[in-house]
Amino acid sequence: MSQYVPDAAGAVEIDRYEQLVEYFSAAAKPRSQWCIGTEYEKVAVRLADGHAVPFSGPNGIEALLERLSDRYAWEPIREEGRIIALAGGKAAITLEPGGQLELSGEKCESIHCARAEFSRHIEEIVTVGDELGIAFLGLGMQPVSRIDEIEQVPKKRYGIMGPYMQKVGTLGQRMMKQTATVQVNVDYADEADAVMKLRVGMGLSPLLNAMFANSPLSDGGLNKFLSYRGHIWTDTDPDRCGLLRFVFEPGAGFEPYVEYALDVPMYFIIRDGQWFNMTEHTFRDFFENGYNGYRATVDDWNNHLTTLFPEARMKRYIELRSADSQAPELMLAVPAIAKGVLYEPDCLLAAWDLVKGWSWEQRLETYHAAHRVALRAKVGRIELRELARELVEIATEGLDRQRTLNDQGEDESVYLERLEDQVKRGVCPAEEIVQKWDGEWSQEIARLIEGSSYRTAA
Repeated sequence: MSQYVPDAAGAVEIDRYEQLVEYFSAAAKPRSQWCIGTEYEKVAVRLADGHAVPFSGPNGIEALLERLSDRYAWEPIREEGRIIALAGGKAAITLEPGGQLELSGEKCESIHCARAEFSRHIEEIVTVGDELGIAFLGLGMQPVSRIDEIEQVPKKRYGIMGPYMQKVGTLGQRMMKQTATVQVNVDYADEADAVMKLRVGMGLSPLLNAMFANSPLSDGGLNKFLSYRGHIWTDTDPDRCGLLRFVFEPGAGFEPYVEYALDVPMYFIIRDGQWFNMTEHTFRDFFENGYNGYRATVDDWNNHLTTLFPEARMKRYIELRSADSQAPELMLAVPAIAKGVLYEPDCLLAAWDLVKGWSWEQRLETYHAAHRVALRAKVGRIELRELARELVEIATEGLDRQRTLNDQGEDESVYLERLEDQVKRGVCPAEEIVQKWDGEWSQEIARLIEGSSYRTAA
């Protein structure tokens, strides 16, 4: 849920249906301009006891943001006097509702660029976090604190979302306050390319979730899932989450996505600094009839699209949303998989071949099974661990072909080496966490923190 900053062009009123479609078509780029963007969410806990760091107070998340802005090249963004985000030259640091810290990274031409940015970010937040008694964990879930123990970040957006989510699902509060993910944004050349990338991204979502499952702990113990974060999204809001069937059907394109988005209830609009709760209105209703004298604008459409949460979604790029947040050494494997698969035409088709034969029922069954058993989930007689090995090989080939080298002469497939080792062993990160939790960590929170905390470079 990145911070959206309106611009002058966004104030344009939408008076034609075609503008909604043009919003997507106008974002198409030639391959020479394609970039990769990554959003890294991280759960923050108190070093002393593993509980979620509150937003407020001298050792809270707001204090962390204030120190980051004082010390590094970040400008504070405030709502009603409170720091709720930081803006950088090409990136931003934003907050999820429970204080999960997100780096919305710059648009990078390579994973090497993303690595440099991510490394700087970790150096900054760990340095300041140590001063405040805060640890950042390489997990996809807040491991100790329960929902009612976590202070909600005082963003007006979240004040509207929270009560609404309690009406439409049972796990929305968990999603908001406890979960953390890593998301990848990719460009597209035209409508056909956008649809293919959206289809492949959504088709691969059970497999990606299984490969990066990393949220087996919550509320102080094991939760019987390997990706509880993934499961939480299945009962957050059925109107805006999960898999989209029409994406796999003939004729999928910008207009069908517009039709889907038009019929999802809105969250809010903003006028002259005032936030209006729009949860009783779909965007179609607002577009056709207006609200309180206001007409829909491009900003409103952009904001609305950021509140749709399918496993892969379309904005002015394609966003993949299926991976739990990772330990630092695996974090960059997520954008590396995406770049290797989606930015090489043969690899894109090869990845689609892995999942194109699944029926809709198989997609749903595998989607849910991956949350519980990750790579041991099956499609027919085939386990996802077998497909994971093939997907890593496809992505590695794609990155080898792209031949983007770092200063050591390594191409971007170097970021898949740890993942390759893991899938060859047929395990996901969560299984290793469970083994340590019941083994060497002896179910002790202090050992969990020590074993999964982000660290600065030696």
